[in-house]
Amino acid sequence: MRLIQRTHGCDLSSSSRDFLAIEGLVLSDLRAIIDRAERLLPAAVGDAPLEERLRGRVIANLFFEDSTRTRVSFEIAAKRLGAEVVNLGASGSSTSKGESLVDSARNIEAMGVDTIVVRTSIAGGAALVAKHVACPVINAGDGRHEHPTQAILDMLALRLRLGDLAGKRVAIVGDIANSRVARSSTHALVALGAHVVAVGPPSLLPMGFEHLARGAGSITIAHDLDAIIGEMDAIMMLRVQLERAAGSGVAPDYRATYGLTEARRKRMRTGAPILHPGPVNRGVEIDGEVAEDSNDSLIMAQVSCGVAARMAVLLRALNQ
Repeated sequence: MRLIQRTHGCDLSSSSRDFLAIEGLVLSDLRAIIDRAERLLPAAVGDAPLEERLRGRVIANLFFEDSTRTRVSFEIAAKRLGAEVVNLGASGSSTSKGESLVDSARNIEAMGVDTIVVRTSIAGGAALVAKHVACPVINAGDGRHEHPTQAILDMLALRLRLGDLAGKRVAIVGDIANSRVARSSTHALVALGAHVVAVGPPSLLPMGFEHLARGAGSITIAHDLDAIIGEMDAIMMLRVQLERAAGSGVAPDYRATYGLTEARRKRMRTGAPILHPGPVNRGVEIDGEVAEDSNDSLIMAQVSCGVAARMAVLLRALNQ
């Protein structure tokens, strides 16, 4: 017998309020989340009164994989909305004693939390948790699968700079094989009508990636960054994920071939923004002066948009 009782008028059926992936998300829902994140941006960065619509709610952040920006932005987002936050990591939890991800989530839910945010190295781990708990589950990154809230913040940052993304050409460059960011942002961009050019060495570009997403946009594959860089409306650089064995697929001259150097930045379209999900490997996928360029770099804007995006997703999860 389930002893958990939901208050605040929440329905026990959370499937429609889970936020697990961009793939399969209805376009109108995707647009609505981005629109709401944009409206919340002033409150997210402290330029408007807080929207404490989640006062009395408890958000549990289960981060069983290292994170800085995502974990902190979820915590700030929840607090900006008036919620209480519980943070749990692998090193401070019973997972270090062998407890499973699902068992950890079920125990946390039994303590009366209203939403669980999950980050895990297990692809599909957030969806697995969602099958075993009644409260809404938000995917904060699961292995090589997806990072859906990163896609929301990326779309918001791009839209604030470029306007409507339909027809825009966006290059995603680097370690695509290991990047959940690449998958989620590609799904979102194609759904919104943008044309994605996935650029990287064959060893870091999975076969069939050009067929990944559905929507009004498209995906093409390229291995020569210099050949396409001047045609792009935006460039998203990806971190080389050495912790996921990307090192075996990276040549010693990676920066010379695929790094966004100052020389390459000068060949980009005027005003074309540069994105990077972080953390930045300076001097590998992007040079420090390019990352900090005040005119072209959106990297810090992405961080700010991350709080707004996570506020929007938390409100959606709790029917607010």
